[in-house]
Amino acid sequence: MIYIKGSQLQCRMNKSFTAFALLLCAMLLFSVHPLLAQGNAAARYEIDAKRQGVKPTDKDALPRSREFIRLDSTYYVGWMYEGIYKCDRSSDYLGYKNAIPALQKALALIEKDYGNSLRGLYSSIEYFAQNVPRYQDMFFIFNALKECYDNLEMPDKVIELLDKIDRYHFKKDYFGTYYHRAWTYHRNRFLTSANFPFLKNSVEENERMAFFYCYQGLRFIQQNKPQNDTWFGPMQAENDKLTIYHYMAMLHCYNKNYDSSEYYYRILASRGAVSWNNYGSMQAETGNFARAIEYYKRDQFKSFSHILHEPYYYLPMLSVYGGKTKEAIKTVQEIIQQNGSTPGFGWYNLALARSYMYDGQLDSSEYALNKAANFKEIHIGTTLTQSQYNFTVNLLRVQLLDRKISQVKFTDKGWWYSPTALYKIASYTSEKMKTEYVTVNELAFNPERTRVVYDLFCSEATTSFDEAWYLMKDFSPTFFQKKYENYLNTDKRENVLRYFYLFAAKFKWEKGDKNEARTDFETLEKNSMLDTANEKLFMGRLYEGLIKAGNKTGQSYVATYTNALYETYPQLLPFSGITPSISLSVSGQDDAVTKAVVKQIKGCDISVADENTPGIPHATIQFNKRGNKYEALFQVISGNGKPMVQGGRLIFTPTQQAGAEITLRLFGKGGAVEL
Repeated sequence: MIYIKGSQLQCRMNKSFTAFALLLCAMLLFSVHPLLAQGNAAARYEIDAKRQGVKPTDKDALPRSREFIRLDSTYYVGWMYEGIYKCDRSSDYLGYKNAIPALQKALALIEKDYGNSLRGLYSSIEYFAQNVPRYQDMFFIFNALKECYDNLEMPDKVIELLDKIDRYHFKKDYFGTYYHRAWTYHRNRFLTSANFPFLKNSVEENERMAFFYCYQGLRFIQQNKPQNDTWFGPMQAENDKLTIYHYMAMLHCYNKNYDSSEYYYRILASRGAVSWNNYGSMQAETGNFARAIEYYKRDQFKSFSHILHEPYYYLPMLSVYGGKTKEAIKTVQEIIQQNGSTPGFGWYNLALARSYMYDGQLDSSEYALNKAANFKEIHIGTTLTQSQYNFTVNLLRVQLLDRKISQVKFTDKGWWYSPTALYKIASYTSEKMKTEYVTVNELAFNPERTRVVYDLFCSEATTSFDEAWYLMKDFSPTFFQKKYENYLNTDKRENVLRYFYLFAAKFKWEKGDKNEARTDFETLEKNSMLDTANEKLFMGRLYEGLIKAGNKTGQSYVATYTNALYETYPQLLPFSGITPSISLSVSGQDDAVTKAVVKQIKGCDISVADENTPGIPHATIQFNKRGNKYEALFQVISGNGKPMVQGGRLIFTPTQQAGAEITLRLFGKGGAVEL
C-alpha cells in the first residue's frame, strides 16, 4: 500500500519537540544571559510580548502577523506567523504556493539574525537553553516550508532545505534530515536525474540511496549518543531510532525483504510507535488479508487534517476482495461526506468507483470515476503520486468499459442483431481501445511496472490484482503465462502464489491451451488453502475459469460451478460471458406491463429453467401496482438453498425498461429502490 509517513511522524515529532522546548524554556528563568535582539529592539520586544498566547495556527494569527510585519518587517516572526497560518489552512495547490514566500522570508531572516547563535547551539546546555526559542521557531518554519515543497511536488527544494539545515551541524536530528532524505528518494524513486539532479537514474539506485540515509541516520544517532544521553536522558537515542525504523520497515517491504520489514514493524508496535496503516499495507502485500483489515481499522478513525486518510482507500479494496461491495460503498461514502472536497477526495472517489463497479452499479461507478478524473488532487504525506492517480483512473475506466460491453450482451441475448445494442458495443469498444492505448503507454513508461502491477500485490500499488488482469488479458498471453509461471519459482509470498497460478492458468486459456488450463484450475481448487471470508474475488475468478474450461465436460459440472460462483460472488456473473441457469416464479399483478417486464427478464442472457430443477438458483418475483407505478418484490435462494437476495424491491413506471434492472438485481446488484 501507500503511507502517511511524513505527516504522521512529523506530528509526533512536533509534539515531542514542543514538550522538550517548553522544558528548556523554563531554564531561561534561571539564566542571566539575555537573548540578543537585532534591529528595532523596542518593536521586537513588543512583538515577542504580543505573540505570547497566540500560536501561528490560531484563527487570530493572520491579523497578528500583519501587525508584527508593520511593527518590524525585518523581524522573522511576522512572516513566520503568516506562512505557518497559510500552510496550516491549505488544502490545494494555490494555498501551499501562497504560503511559500512568507516562509522563505521567515527562514532567511531568522538565519540572518540568529544563524550564528544557532550554529553554536550544542556547545553547552546553558547556551542551548538560552537559544532554544529561536531553535524551536526555525523548526516550525522548516516543517511548514518542507510540507509546502512536498505537497507541490518540489523535491529538489526539499533537498536544498535539508542541505541548509545540515550546515548548522546540530547534534540531535529534530529536523529529521536523514529520514526526510530517505523519504524523498523513495517517493521519487521512479524519476531520474533528468527530472531532479539529486536523483539517481533507476528505481534500484534511488532505493539504495533511501537505505543509505536511513543507515546514516542511525550512525548519526549513535555518534552523538554520549552528549545527547547527558542532555536529554538515556532513552533519547532509542526514541530517535524509531523514526528511522519506520522508514526501514517501509523500504524493506517495497524491496520484498518481508522478514526485515516484519522485524521493524514489531519493534515499532512494541513501543507504541507503529503506523498500523502501513503495517496493514505490508500484511495485504503478503496476502494476510484478515490481519491487514484489522490493522487498517486501528488507524481508520485517526484524523490528520488535509491529507489522504489511506485506510479509507484500501479498506474498500479489501472489502471488494471479500465480496462485501455494499460495505465498501458505505465506507467510502462516509469519508467523502465527512471531509468533502479536501485532499483525498479524488482517491476516495476512485475507491467508490471500484466499489460500485464490483457491485454491478456501472452508472454510479462512472459518475464517481468522472468526479475523480476531473478533481485536481494533491498528494499530501503519502507515496501516492499523480502518475499513479492517472493510471488508476484509466485502468478503472478500461474495466468499466469492458463491463459495459458485457452488460449490453447480458441484458439482451439477441444483441448481435439489435442495431441499438451493436451501436453501443461498437462505441464502448472504440472508447475502450483508446483508453487501453493510453493506459498501456503509461505502463510502458513506468519503470516500476513490474513491482506495482505485475507483482499483483504491492504496498505502493493503487490498483487491485483483478484490475491488472483487465489490462494484461488483451496482450501477449504467452509472455504473461511465462512471467507468472516464473513467479511461482521466485516469489516468497506463500499466500500470493495461488494468484500467480490462477493468472498462469487464465493466460493458458486465453492462448487456447484449454485442457491444460482446466487441469490447472481443478488443481488450484483442490489444493488452495483460502481465507474464504476475504478472498471471495479470487474464488469467483477461479470458479469462472472452471465454468469456461468445463463447458464440454457436462451440464452437471458447469451447473455445480455456476452455482458456486453465484453463492460466492453473484455480481460477477452478468459480466463473465457465462449463461447461468435460474428458475423463476412470478406472482401478483398480471397485466401487459408485468408481462412485458417478464419478457425482458427472459430476454436477458439467462437460461430460465423449470422450478423443480435442482442445483440452480431459484428466484421469486411479486408484482404490485401502486397508483401509476409498479412495484417488484423479489428474492433468490441458491441451488443449495442459501438465501442470496432478500427483501429486493424496485419501483418503476410502465415506460421504463425494468426487466433488465430486475435481472441484474437477482445477481446481487445494488441501487436505488426507485428506478
